[in-house]
Amino acid sequence: MQRVTIAQVAEAAGVSTATVSRVLSGRGPVSPGVQRKVRRAADELGYQVNSIARALRNSRTDTVGMVVPSISNPFFTSLVESVEHALGRDGKELFLCDARSDPEIEARRLATLVARNVDGIIVSPSHGTLSGPAVQETADRLPLVQLDRFVGGTSTDWVGVDDIAAMRQVMDHLHEGGARSAAFVGSLLTNSSTEQRFAGFRRRAEDLGITVDPGHVLLGDYSVDWGETAAARLAAADGPPPDAIVCADDLIALGVTRACRAHGVDVPGRVQVTGYDNIEFSRLGEPALTTVDQPRDRIAEEAVRLLAAAAAAGEGGGDGRAARGPSAHIALVPSLVVRESTRA
Repeated sequence: MQRVTIAQVAEAAGVSTATVSRVLSGRGPVSPGVQRKVRRAADELGYQVNSIARALRNSRTDTVGMVVPSISNPFFTSLVESVEHALGRDGKELFLCDARSDPEIEARRLATLVARNVDGIIVSPSHGTLSGPAVQETADRLPLVQLDRFVGGTSTDWVGVDDIAAMRQVMDHLHEGGARSAAFVGSLLTNSSTEQRFAGFRRRAEDLGITVDPGHVLLGDYSVDWGETAAARLAAADGPPPDAIVCADDLIALGVTRACRAHGVDVPGRVQVTGYDNIEFSRLGEPALTTVDQPRDRIAEEAVRLLAAAAAAGEGGGDGRAARGPSAHIALVPSLVVRESTRA
């Protein structure tokens, strides 16, 4: 079958091709009645916009790339969903890539997205330093926003949450519940999320006089398995166990509570446990997890807004970043969701 042309739509609607173009592109004044006629004719004929021709004509593809450390992590899955919805409201499509927590794979994914002429890229870097060169190289070629995680020393916009403030809320809540000693279970300190959360944990523990034994800092990865392993180590260690276990994400916390049940450790009677991210499974745990809720929709909306601003500045010619001024750094304040794994 031959592709329906804009001229055929114009003939069926009884208008000029220029009018059809204005209606279908959303550019230029056209009366509501004419718009309805054109769209009805286009629907009846099965007209489809030639996206390749439009991209060449407008110098944009209305597509945005996104690279996340691991699509298997429920937090990133929900974050991708929020970004896709925010882009959809702007009439843009999302190309998603999984870096598999590997900076080399991440660099290849970024290069592929650039080669596909996306209008911009949203990336949550997998590594706090090793991701830097590829992120900066990509940002030098097209608009880029770092999301949730970030790498230092790069001249890009970033939007996420204030992890230090989040840990202040967590530690204050645990202290009010009677915790005077605490453990931290997280991933290796190779990404900004864990680094910031651990720094906030240590800082607030010191402020409140909460004891943190060196052996009670356990770093592995973001997984249920690691949470189980870490909790088992804490249970088997010499000396008194901590009053609270602060986890860097909900997957770890779910593993911790599962191991506590297996070792006969009552949560929250004997030990309080907190997570981070408020993934869907956190409320389904036994007990349901107290956790930090990240405003994912707001994060996504800010990322899409920053990307659009960068693209608009670039269309003005010259150095788009210079035209916009210094890079934006937007840290949203998260909230604590109190459930049954801590003492209110």
